[in-house]
Amino acid sequence: MKNLLFLFLAVAFFGSTESFAQVKRQVAKSFMLRGEVVDGETNMPLSKVNVEILGGQYTTTNLSGSFAISAKIGDELVIKSDDFLTVYYTIKSDEFITVRVENAKPEAAPELAKTIQNKEQASFNVYLDSAKFFLKKDAQKSIEFITKALEPRRGKTISTKENSLAFETLGDINLFWNQPDLAVDNYKQSLQSIKNTDVSIKLAKAFAQNKNYQESISAFQKLLNANLSAYQKVEVYEGLGDTYKAIDDGVKSVFNYQKALDTAKDNKIIPKITNLNSKIGEAYAQSGALNEAESYFDNSLKLAKKENKQRAVSEKNKVADFYNQNREYEKEIQLREETLEELNSMDKGVTVDDEALSSQRQNYKIANAFVAQEKYKQAIPYLEKSIAEADKKEDLIVQKDAVRKLSEIYRDIGEFDKATESYQRYVEVVDELYIKKEQEISQAARFSKEVTQKQNRIASLENDRKLNESRYKLAFENQELIQKNDRIQKWIIGSLILIVLLLFFAAYTQYKNIKQQKFANNVLALKSLRSQMNPHFIFNALNSVNSFIAVNDERAANKYLTDFSLLMRSVLENSEEDFIPLENEIELLELYVKLEHFRFKDKFNYKITVDEKINLNEFVIPPMLLQPYVENAVWHGLRYKDEMGLLEINFQQINSETIKISIIDDGIGRSKSKEFKTENQKKQKSKGMGNTQKRIAILNDMYRDKVDVKVENVFDNSEGTKVELILKKD
Repeated sequence: MKNLLFLFLAVAFFGSTESFAQVKRQVAKSFMLRGEVVDGETNMPLSKVNVEILGGQYTTTNLSGSFAISAKIGDELVIKSDDFLTVYYTIKSDEFITVRVENAKPEAAPELAKTIQNKEQASFNVYLDSAKFFLKKDAQKSIEFITKALEPRRGKTISTKENSLAFETLGDINLFWNQPDLAVDNYKQSLQSIKNTDVSIKLAKAFAQNKNYQESISAFQKLLNANLSAYQKVEVYEGLGDTYKAIDDGVKSVFNYQKALDTAKDNKIIPKITNLNSKIGEAYAQSGALNEAESYFDNSLKLAKKENKQRAVSEKNKVADFYNQNREYEKEIQLREETLEELNSMDKGVTVDDEALSSQRQNYKIANAFVAQEKYKQAIPYLEKSIAEADKKEDLIVQKDAVRKLSEIYRDIGEFDKATESYQRYVEVVDELYIKKEQEISQAARFSKEVTQKQNRIASLENDRKLNESRYKLAFENQELIQKNDRIQKWIIGSLILIVLLLFFAAYTQYKNIKQQKFANNVLALKSLRSQMNPHFIFNALNSVNSFIAVNDERAANKYLTDFSLLMRSVLENSEEDFIPLENEIELLELYVKLEHFRFKDKFNYKITVDEKINLNEFVIPPMLLQPYVENAVWHGLRYKDEMGLLEINFQQINSETIKISIIDDGIGRSKSKEFKTENQKKQKSKGMGNTQKRIAILNDMYRDKVDVKVENVFDNSEGTKVELILKKD
């Protein structure tokens, strides 16, 4: 009990003290609602139709049937004309709307029926709109139009969407005419065709109206996990509040109403804010939390006044009932007096659906409030007004109650003659009411039977439709099976082709990767060999310097070192390049030969010849490729010769793509050179020539025989050596 009291106080603190102030601060965001009004039968636009927002702006349709009016979410749009019955539409979004109306003039109704009967292929939408038009007027006629909409027509089948819409409308008819069990079945049938959130909400409400409360709660809670619009979320929470209120669970009822109210406030759905304040008040009143209830009822009254008269009087009646329950009779009487004034000031064309808002009922309840305070004489005029109004409007129930209450008052104040007269009138009304009730029961039974027959007819049509669909499905099943087999075969062939292509692609990728890896390895090997050439060359050059120093020829050593430094700079600058222009290689070679000649002046002379036809910039050559051959010619051929030798280096163009490089010496030859080697020299392998041969082999592998080398003797006695290199441009 303490927990329940705590919840009431908490909700009251956060809700009642702030809700009205917060709503008052919030200004609903208006937008320009655009739409059109068309004839439901012909789809022709209707001009000069009255369009208004209840309690708001007013406009008319133009020649194309279009209109634009300032509105807010939750406002009630009213479409009126003498040519059709008034249409009411609750605005749920700012999207363009199309309002279809049916001609309701008595003289035009037969023409409409005749048009539909003579039209063999009348559209589904015509029948569906007709069913909606008669939904609140004639249940049987409305269901009859649904039946016609679902009947098979030549060359036209009912789509899944149309089937869903038809059963949704049928559920709406059942729910309006208090047949929730049938409504549940029809909403389920609609959802079987197409899942629709609005229909799911209607189904949950139908469960509650059919007193399947647990199914209703389960359906609403499942909807909370769906993707809902703000308006739908308000409806779901409100529906949960209604269901919990029906099973007297005040705590959960208030909780869900409050969630709905918060969502409505956040999205400025003003009419829902009014309704939810009222419903929270009712829930608190039902639970006995009267102070909290009064706070929310005050909010709902203030908000209802801002909407329209019909909504205001409805709320005043509801709050007056609360005051009656709370025995605050003066407040009740004041509200009912205001309700009577507003009912009398309303336009005659405006109808009020709530029977409690009739003038006879309000006068009767005012009289009851006076009787509860034992103010009998003040109650009598209101009872007489109630009786007169009820007699005029043939409201036998109110007339019966009012006449009986009047008889009791006359009896209590001692006016027994009037009491007897009133009681006799009461007996007459009861007899008349009894006859009327018997007629209504008979009509209700007949109505229920006819509706059930029509429902069975619709069920039969649905079964026939499903049977036809099954036959149609069976007729095409073999064709679909053949097509399926063809698709499977094509899929298998395509898959095999794809697998083969993938294998080819994988093989090509693998080959390419191996080739790239091999190329990378070759590049790495070239760099390694090139890095080994530089120390070998430097070591040999330093030996030459050392020889000059050994003989105390300081000037020669200095001059040698100067030229040597130039050579070393060129060698080091080219050491990181894979290829250098042939011109650079010739310059490097000339510098090297000059240094070797400086050391061995008495051993050989040299001559370097370059063919003038060669475009040196078009040919490239690996750096230090020729130097080892020149070094071999000097060190192993010419230096051992007794007389003056000759070193010739020739560059000759064979064709535009190829040149021949010849290195010729008339030294002792390769055979005798080996005899002059010391034992230590024999043990060591020539790194310069070995690395050069390896470099040439790798280059030819990478660049398709770029360099071709041939070494041979010059003279028949094995003296002299000739090295020929064939160098290709690309």
